[in-house]
Amino acid sequence: MPALATAALLLPLLGAAPSAAGPAAAPPAPDRLQRAFAAAAAEYHVPQSVLLGVSYLQSRWDAHDGAPSVTGGYGPMHLTDARTALAGASHHSEDTEDPRGDEARAPLRPAPVAARPTDLPARLTTLTKAAELTGLSPAALRTDPAANVSGGAALLAAAQRAVGEPLSADPADWYGAVARFSGAEDSATAAAYANDVYEVIRAGQRRTTDAGQRVALTARPDVAPDTAQLGRTGLRAARADGTECPTSVSCEWIPAPYEEFGDGDYGNHDRGNRPASQRIRYIVVHDTEGAWNGVLKMVQDPTYVSWNYTLRSTDGHIAQHVKAKDVAWHAGNWYVNSASIGLEHEGFLAEPDAWYTEAMYRSSARLVKYLAGKYDIPLDRQHILGHDNVPGTSTATIPGMHTDPGPYWDWRHYFQLLGRPFEPTAGKDAGLVTIRPDYAANRPEYTGCETAGEPCAAHGSGEVRLYSDHDVNAPLIKDIGLGTTPTTGVNDLSSRVSTGQQYAVADRWGDWTAIWYLGQKAWFHNPRKNPAAVPASGRVITPRKGLESVPVYGRAYPEKAAYPAGVPAQAVSPLPYTLPEGQKYVVGEQVPGEYYYAVTFDEASHRVVVGEDQYYEIQYGHRVAYVRAADVTLTTVR
Repeated sequence: MPALATAALLLPLLGAAPSAAGPAAAPPAPDRLQRAFAAAAAEYHVPQSVLLGVSYLQSRWDAHDGAPSVTGGYGPMHLTDARTALAGASHHSEDTEDPRGDEARAPLRPAPVAARPTDLPARLTTLTKAAELTGLSPAALRTDPAANVSGGAALLAAAQRAVGEPLSADPADWYGAVARFSGAEDSATAAAYANDVYEVIRAGQRRTTDAGQRVALTARPDVAPDTAQLGRTGLRAARADGTECPTSVSCEWIPAPYEEFGDGDYGNHDRGNRPASQRIRYIVVHDTEGAWNGVLKMVQDPTYVSWNYTLRSTDGHIAQHVKAKDVAWHAGNWYVNSASIGLEHEGFLAEPDAWYTEAMYRSSARLVKYLAGKYDIPLDRQHILGHDNVPGTSTATIPGMHTDPGPYWDWRHYFQLLGRPFEPTAGKDAGLVTIRPDYAANRPEYTGCETAGEPCAAHGSGEVRLYSDHDVNAPLIKDIGLGTTPTTGVNDLSSRVSTGQQYAVADRWGDWTAIWYLGQKAWFHNPRKNPAAVPASGRVITPRKGLESVPVYGRAYPEKAAYPAGVPAQAVSPLPYTLPEGQKYVVGEQVPGEYYYAVTFDEASHRVVVGEDQYYEIQYGHRVAYVRAADVTLTTVR
């Protein structure tokens, strides 16, 4: 989302809470959290493996320094206290980007959607119940990780009693309690959550948390939970009819309306026949900048905007709104919309510690793997895009393009869950690099999360800053399309590269590496002992011999001669960037010039226009772009 819109959308609840220990306090022993799990498990008669498995799925054992998650969840057990969390507007509500991104139809603007229910669902008030069960104060449960773990253990024990099961020492006997702990309102969501917890228990886990705590869960591959307990949880059956989801996640169908209104106008998506009519090439990852209830109200508004799926933070539950065959209005670029599926994740870009749960990351990864397999979408960063990687369609639209999911989305972990970790694919002095900083240790300064110009809370990030020289005091790289001086603003993409993106190496200097970026040589700190990127091989393009530079486009539209009678030819206008001779840019794939004409409610008038011109999708800056194949030469770099 644009920086100007961000401040209006932040929630009062989501500012960072103070640490339980004062600034002068000695750091806790690195095994304190492990001992807290053991003590809470013994006190509440919960198997330690179950307690650790649930906590891992909630937070990966991180405490986030007492700051709440997207849905007001605190600490390693993600105990929720969301009294003020369900407010705010979607990131589609208050900015200049037209989600449809097609000049052939005038953009629409919705009224902001408010959604603050009087009664919060139980999944958003677990901290209050934990306080009642343990006698611990809400403040302690929010800020003291050991207290938080005790609260989670008490809730699990209460859930075990509620399903009529004894407090058994066998982790296999706790399936129903784990399902109830998820807070899900239907059995399919609860089962998907419980299955994930038991997958963690069987596989085991070991990591150092954000607070430097070393926690381990010994693998128990023999654990076979009693899944029949699900029938005793009292949860309703899922409403999955009509959804396009893998069986390993829970889905419900909440359709976005395809309706006519006003003077023949319509919304909020277009009917299509994908992939028969057009290939689905991309999956676009968004964050909602609003909470579940309000976002669902917006997607059911026929007058404006849509996307294909929404994912809930607390338990990874998925709602599908638009079929894959149809074209949702979500990315701000009609060419990308016509070839993509959009996923909205309950979250907030400019709140570093409004963190995403492991449950949502895993659910999203399963959905993406399913869609990628079904529609033959490569699992790489030029096909699994963030909304912040989608290019503007023209010079005028560049400043208004969105910037979510932002620097705090953990692309490295996400692709590990996708089964496509970012590994070196060439020798140390290769001509390409894949951006891959250590998310937890990589903490570039960002500003403007709460107040313009003021530093954001220090936090791990998957993005790396770019300079005009091999010096942190050198000017930041400038994006001429934005027309502004580059800053460290959390929504300023001028001088940032993101985990998984690939670039051609332009130069090296000691611990610094330069890449070709936005037509410039851009430097980033890349020490060998703690690299921000790994060597890679792949295909690149460079201007064809004899050309000083070639134009860069934000969409791959056909040439004028390709349009049949009755379909207005769309302008093929270059962006204000160029690709100078001698520079190289990594190729995603070759794509045809293509345009989906769909500006009326009557589907009979819809046409897919495919031209003779071919394009290459390239990683040009932070966003992708397109160049004509006839203008460039394709080579392989190893």
